[in-house]
Amino acid sequence: MEPSIEIRHFDQPDQHLDMRHAGGIRVVQMRGGASGMLARFEPGWTWEKDEKPLLGNPPSCPAHHIGYSLKGRLVVRMIESGVETRIVPGDFFDIPPGHDGYVEGEEPVELILFGPPAHAH
Repeated sequence: MEPSIEIRHFDQPDQHLDMRHAGGIRVVQMRGGASGMLARFEPGWTWEKDEKPLLGNPPSCPAHHIGYSLKGRLVVRMIESGVETRIVPGDFFDIPPGHDGYVEGEEPVELILFGPPAHAH
């Protein structure tokens, strides 16, 4: 049987990490195991205040993020070195675990994040 093309929409996510007034992350899971996420962070959002408590209060974000910036300015800080990097629209990025971040300015941040199938790790 020929494989079929799969299309998913972020308005019908498999999971939704709701940060209330600060934004949220919508996750879609594909049949083959890959995932896509649409993240929206409102002005004033910080990882420390708005996301860390939802993850069980780890010392830094434990996730590895590969994605593309659509809107706004996100500042990501590597905890160990203290180095800050600004992510702006049009940036394709690869952020290792061990970071935190915040929205810079008055425009919301929108990012598309990609996750490979679990068997690809």
